[in-house]
Amino acid sequence: MNADFVNPFIISLLNVLETMAQIKLQVGKPKRKTTALAQGDVSGLIGMVGDNIKGSMSITFEEGLALDIMQGMLGERPDTLDAEVSDMVGEITNMVAGGAKKELAKKGYDIGMATPMVVSGPEHTINHKVSGHKMIMPFKGEGGKAYIEICFDK
Repeated sequence: MNADFVNPFIISLLNVLETMAQIKLQVGKPKRKTTALAQGDVSGLIGMVGDNIKGSMSITFEEGLALDIMQGMLGERPDTLDAEVSDMVGEITNMVAGGAKKELAKKGYDIGMATPMVVSGPEHTINHKVSGHKMIMPFKGEGGKAYIEICFDK
């Protein structure tokens, strides 16, 4: 997977979190992912399909970072991951995918997006329904880590 395709997702996540929650993340080194096991506590997953491409993207947050984002966005910090945090993760997933979709359209990829789904809990899994390679990109914030997984058939 080339950087021209991956970078819109990274830029979109950084922009969404800084704009919506005043949270800055440091970008780690991307690598190939070979398992379905999520790296964090709550994940948003969204499918994307176009005429010339099919895939999915997920964003996983460790609990501390998810709660920090909730506080930054709404001014309240829940004690644990709850339904409101799950809703927030779904919205962030949608916003990040939407921002990336806009940039990818400039490169000739016309992509439609599904409704995001959210999965949480210790050792939950993320199942990308595409046969392509999975890339995972780590991010670090004061409250914990986040991970973007991207899997496309190209």
